[in-house]
Amino acid sequence: MNNEADKLAADVVDHMMTNDLFSQWLGIEVLSIKEGYSKIKMTVRKEMINGFGIVHGGIAFSLADSAFAFACNNRNVLSVALDTSINFTKPVHVGDELTAEAKEIHNGKSTGLYHINVSNQSGHIVALFKGTCFRTHRKLLKEE
Repeated sequence: MNNEADKLAADVVDHMMTNDLFSQWLGIEVLSIKEGYSKIKMTVRKEMINGFGIVHGGIAFSLADSAFAFACNNRNVLSVALDTSINFTKPVHVGDELTAEAKEIHNGKSTGLYHINVSNQSGHIVALFKGTCFRTHRKLLKEE
């Protein structure tokens, strides 16, 4: 990866986070952005509990989905989810600090494939997410 591409990637994600009210509500902090890659984290809050006293699966899904979006859009090509799936491997609890790391598996002209691991503060993987995106060929940021 080159520095220019990684700077563009960071600028795109900064722009996305400014306008992404849901990721802001989740409390997402961006840790690392590189072309085709993102790493983000959040802390689980009590309002994220489901009726079983564990954290709603949508929270881990949403964190992974945000990491997916940041990784697949950061070349400044508007990309949207085409297909996603998730496997939950461990329960998540209030106070857990979750980290999602998105890695690009395939970067094609019209699609991209990404694997996202969601882990807790102990390094245990709590969810595995796979996402395929569709590339619209529209820009998120105006190029100079």
